[in-house]
Amino acid sequence: MRLTIRTNLAMRVLMTCAVNPGYSITKAEIADKCNASKNHLGQVIRQLAHLGYIKALRGRNGGMYLARTPEDIRVGDVFRVFEADLPFAECFDEKENNCPLIGSCWLRPALKRAVEAFYASLDKISLADLVEGNTDLESILNMPEGKVAPVMCGGDGRLSLN
Repeated sequence: MRLTIRTNLAMRVLMTCAVNPGYSITKAEIADKCNASKNHLGQVIRQLAHLGYIKALRGRNGGMYLARTPEDIRVGDVFRVFEADLPFAECFDEKENNCPLIGSCWLRPALKRAVEAFYASLDKISLADLVEGNTDLESILNMPEGKVAPVMCGGDGRLSLN
């Protein structure tokens, strides 16, 4: 199994935002820290914002921050959304399945159980589990003081006065 670039970038964006609570992070800063294409990041950021994982602000003072607490973001949910467009195998694709064995193959149900177990294991992991106490990750993704602007949200979707 191989994850798509979009799933990988989605997790990088979420981890960067989680490591920098209370600050608005720009796409360029994430691209720099995560060695990622700004174009790919833009697509992923739009989808994360549409799904309510982040708040994205446009313009000169724009950037993004978590719209939910890291404890409320389940890794399995993020993976499901970003991997949903690609079937695991040809026989999982309702429209493009041309496998002549579909009616008698026992591999498909075994693969289906394996994929479900994969997602179930990720459902147990929150974004907080990935970042809290992870000093190595923080040293890579933490933005220098003065480089990011404080946001008016504590990461839980509620406005606060900083």
